[in-house]
Amino acid sequence: MAGHRIYGISFASVYPHYVAKAERKGRTREDVDAIIRWLTGYSQAELDARIAERVDFRTFFADAPAMNPARDQIKGVVCGIRVENIDQPLMREIRYLDKLIDELAKGKAMEKILRLPAIAKG
Repeated sequence: MAGHRIYGISFASVYPHYVAKAERKGRTREDVDAIIRWLTGYSQAELDARIAERVDFRTFFADAPAMNPARDQIKGVVCGIRVENIDQPLMREIRYLDKLIDELAKGKAMEKILRLPAIAKG
């Protein structure tokens, strides 16, 4: 299966960069993990195992238990490209994750990042 070179890079080698980006902006590893779990459906134990196994991005996303159907609400630009316009499915999933981590680092509330419905105030 051909594709971009990032598909073969281990998720574990990029994960610390996600965490570092979040922590530089006062967010936590737990926030990063919550985003990844929301996107992929992995439990914390499954996520930890995938990181320990050093699976590549292709395997990480292919084995995800339940990709969140609300991920199509993720819009915006990552690396100069609109995520919603990416045709290649795996690259789109990777960029969705990048966009969510960017939103976290920019201080967006977790409820907004996780596309949770607004609660009516009454």
